[in-house]
Amino acid sequence: MPRMIFVNLPVADLPRAMKFWRALGFDFNLEYTDDTAACLVLSDTIFAMLLTHDKFRGFSRSEIAKTPQAREVLLALTVETREDVDRLCDAAGTLGGAAHGEPVDHGFMYYRAITDPDGHIWELTHFPPQDSA
Repeated sequence: MPRMIFVNLPVADLPRAMKFWRALGFDFNLEYTDDTAACLVLSDTIFAMLLTHDKFRGFSRSEIAKTPQAREVLLALTVETREDVDRLCDAAGTLGGAAHGEPVDHGFMYYRAITDPDGHIWELTHFPPQDSA
């Protein structure tokens, strides 16, 4: 069985967070979604559990980081094409998210970062195919 990852993120408004991600073209696993949590499907093996603050506190005794003043994590997610990076980042800005910094093109990797409506930073990244020598 392939290894899976579930990243748990606190969100202030679960319906708003779900609307944001659905508008970007992502879906949710409704089997693991209720009024307190939503399972955002990022791939066959990568998921983000969007948790209300009360639900998140049930898993951690630590304070919830107050974005954008504090960061606990930066999330990077690969997408198929450079155009997908730009499309998703441009769309995020119209859906309650925001650009975070400038696009970065290293040749072997292109990415742009956004913040979601809760201030979590997501780097949307494309690795173009490399010529084999």
